[in-house]
Formats: sequence, structure tokens, C-alpha cells
Amino acid sequence: KTLLFVLCFTTFCFAQNTLHYNDEKGSEKASLKDIQWLEGNWQGEAFGGIYEENWSKPFGGSMLFSFKLVVDGKVIFYEMGHIMEKENSLIFQIKHFDSDLKGWEEKDKSEDFRFIKKEGNRMYFDKFTFEYISKNEVNLYAYFENSKEEVIFNFKK
Repeated sequence: KTLLFVLCFTTFCFAQNTLHYNDEKGSEKASLKDIQWLEGNWQGEAFGGIYEENWSKPFGGSMLFSFKLVVDGKVIFYEMGHIMEKENSLIFQIKHFDSDLKGWEEKDKSEDFRFIKKEGNRMYFDKFTFEYISKNEVNLYAYFENSKEEVIFNFKK
């Protein structure tokens, strides 16, 4: 019984950093000023390799980013995307690419994650949470539907 409780409690705690968008509640008002601390060049370790993520400053109603994962000296995949101001709130959009820039999503499609709310030092999007730690450290929590797991990415400048 104790082991079952520990496993259930650990699973609950593990997924408490991300939220799922609810159409009935919608998105809180937000602008890029609320997340401009994400600007910069970041690195971290994940999936057996090292990643690099670069965020532009807010400009033209969006913050552009690029992501690259390198394992054993080889690029595994890229991501491109942005956080964009839309309807007095924000949306986080991503497109993925193989190491040879072949897209994963259809040509005119992206993965879209609507903003939910700002709370303290966290910005909650559907299945993603950006957490400001300091000017040189940020956490990103991502919930993966296929595995039903939440993964933390620790970004450092």
C-alpha cells in the first residue's frame, strides 16, 4: 500500500507543473511584456544530448525561437516557432524538422498551444509552462500526450 501511495503521489507531483487549456475558461489577457524575460540564448541537457534554444526580443507582435538537439555530435532535430500576441492574449506555436530540415508537420500546419494564465513567475500555456528562475535560468515544463509524462527542461545562459 505504501509503495502504491508513493507511486500515485509521485505521479501527481510530477505532472502538476503543466495545465490543459479549457475552452470554457479561455485565456487570460497577456502580452509579450509578460514573458520578455525569455529573450536570449539558452542551453541545457535533455534526451541524452545538449540543446540550444534562442529567443528573440519581442518585435512585431511575436518572439521567435529556434531549438536544436545534438546527441553524440549530431543534430537530432530542430524546432522553430514563436509566441505571438493574439486576441489580447498569447499563443505558442511550434514546427519540427529533421536534421535535414524535412518538416514533421504538414506544410501549412503547426502545433498550437493557447495561453492559459500567468501566476507568479510562471506563464502557463496548454501543456507547457515557462518558469522564470533568474535572468540566467529558466525552466520549461512540457507535457507529452503520448507518454503521459511531464518533462522539465532547465535552460541556462
